[in-house]
Amino acid sequence: MMDPIQTVQPKDSRTLTAEFLLQTGATNYIIRVQNTNGFFREDTVSSSPAEIKSLTPYTEYMLSIMAVNSGGHSQPTLPVTARTVLPPPQISTSSPSNDSIIVSWAPVPHAVQYSLSINKFGSNTSMTFNTSNTNLTISGLDAGSLYVISGFAWDMEGRKGESHTTADRHTIAPVNEINAVAGLSVSWKLNQEVYGSIQYSVMSNQNLTCNATSSSCTLSPVNCGEVHIIQVTASNKAGEISAPVLSVPCPPESLAVVESTDGNCTLTWNTVPYADSYLAIIKRGNFGDSGGETCNTTSSSCTFYCQCGYTYLMSVLAFNQAGSSPQGKTVNYTTLPCCPEGVSVSVVSTDTLEITWTASRGADLYETRAADSSEVIRCNDTAPVCALSDLDCDSPYSVVSTFKSFVSHPSAPCMPTSLVLNLRNSTSVSVSWAANNRAALYTVSARGDDGMRTCTSPGNSCVITGLLCGSTYEISVIANNTAGQSLPSYSDLLETEPCCPVNLTVDQVTQAVTNVSWSITRGARSFITSLTSPRGNARCHTRDSSCLMGCITCGTNYTIAMEAISLSGRRSNCTYQGFSSSACCPSGVRLYRMAGNSLRVYWRSSGSHSYTVEMVGSSKNYTCTAAHGDNSCDVGNVQCGDVYHVVVAPLTPEGKKVLFCPRRLYSVIYRGKRSVD
Repeated sequence: MMDPIQTVQPKDSRTLTAEFLLQTGATNYIIRVQNTNGFFREDTVSSSPAEIKSLTPYTEYMLSIMAVNSGGHSQPTLPVTARTVLPPPQISTSSPSNDSIIVSWAPVPHAVQYSLSINKFGSNTSMTFNTSNTNLTISGLDAGSLYVISGFAWDMEGRKGESHTTADRHTIAPVNEINAVAGLSVSWKLNQEVYGSIQYSVMSNQNLTCNATSSSCTLSPVNCGEVHIIQVTASNKAGEISAPVLSVPCPPESLAVVESTDGNCTLTWNTVPYADSYLAIIKRGNFGDSGGETCNTTSSSCTFYCQCGYTYLMSVLAFNQAGSSPQGKTVNYTTLPCCPEGVSVSVVSTDTLEITWTASRGADLYETRAADSSEVIRCNDTAPVCALSDLDCDSPYSVVSTFKSFVSHPSAPCMPTSLVLNLRNSTSVSVSWAANNRAALYTVSARGDDGMRTCTSPGNSCVITGLLCGSTYEISVIANNTAGQSLPSYSDLLETEPCCPVNLTVDQVTQAVTNVSWSITRGARSFITSLTSPRGNARCHTRDSSCLMGCITCGTNYTIAMEAISLSGRRSNCTYQGFSSSACCPSGVRLYRMAGNSLRVYWRSSGSHSYTVEMVGSSKNYTCTAAHGDNSCDVGNVQCGDVYHVVVAPLTPEGKKVLFCPRRLYSVIYRGKRSVD
């Protein structure tokens, strides 16, 4: 079990910062957060101090900590109680006259008093006001000046709440808070010699227009850092006025801080086009501290006094005649820790000295060194006390205590390795890999001719869907976390299962042979087609899009199946609607002479089908159709002495004649009462 959490301080109204002693062998820590209303949460942190975020303002929490390694976690320590501070008042401003500003805000629950400070742009002086009301009128101000107003609430325990800062340009008319999308107000002088109503049209070279009958109108929306060429035209008298007009500048970027040895810090930034001056706002951000200053300059840097062991929050506004830029990026910078003070050395035993000192603001670790003429003994600890042992008795030692400040910035995550691809079906693949990072979000990409598909996972596998059959994809994995992005893993190629042919037809060529044909399909290089029935099977393996299949039994229902095979051997099982072979052609066809020059055609058949008979002679043709189930039919008025080609064929259920039955040759002659074939 660890030692209880040492200190808990509010950083803002929704964040607490906890400091604790690190545990030897621990890989990370779990901070358990509870309150009296049943709220419970556990946050995993890696070092001290740690921030517990997303809390409720002005709420009491109980915090305990557990150490974690691969074997599990320790028991939680005894809880430490801390309360978040009040939330910031949401300040709004208005200017009823040219020398006053009204500041108002909604009441903050549990607040007993409010403090406001106002700084004039370009001046180092400020005014501070305390009130228990929720509005304040500040008079005696300079007209047409920009003021920065900050405010926070006090609770009944005398603690400062989180601060809120707003900017207000003071004019006679109220000025709303600056917005990133603003408008350009264009005005002109009226010609007093022209009478009657005149319509004015204003146009910008960036396709913005407005109309007016007075001497001004507003073009919007206008983005920061733009130059507009304005043209004004009167409707009843030709006249044009063209002039460049600036919008508000864009916020400065690339803010950086350099700390010199004498306690001065220099904030620098990139200049922005069309900016006349800059206002740097510098706040000390440790634990909700509202102290800070402003710096007005026409250059791209500002030097300010920075104390040791503090975090400073900095932002820069750019100004021109059109107004202030939108709020830019806020950067934070932590100064070096303060040097230890109040160092005291006492003798514990003949070979041990105990050194104590006052804890230094901002220090994470202290190093104490005791040196004599022959050796240097060191002690590193997070607490402001150290015992140096195994010293030589009766020897003078030079004792020095210094701090060590650690800035932790992890490197980018490691490249994922050991990709394993498992094709689930023709449209999805499961990808797994070695998750060799402590905390990362992995993105799997599958790039093919039809574009890219992705999936993400915090673990070591995910499934990519929507793949096309018969396609090849290049698959790789990238890890992302707050430190950056890893190199992509080595790529693996994935070939999906070939597509099944959309269309497949079966045409019977003879009684025992069929022709199976199908449409061209993506990814398939060969096909295995099977016709299966209880009376026998047929199979064909080909690279073509058709196949002749023999050994077909007539009058039989077949099941059709196909395997589409890719170049690398991947297979897709395809099924289609079954096929029924035609009825069998009859055998034993005979012709008999009947009375009145009639012939009876007779045959042997299996099954009950309808049959049709065709007799084709040199000069005349005859047909007849047998009733369902009969095996003979009569042809009348047959011409004797001719040679006939006779075909007897069954009819399909649709009434069509089977075309492949054999044709037989017969001669019809007269021999008494019978005919002979």
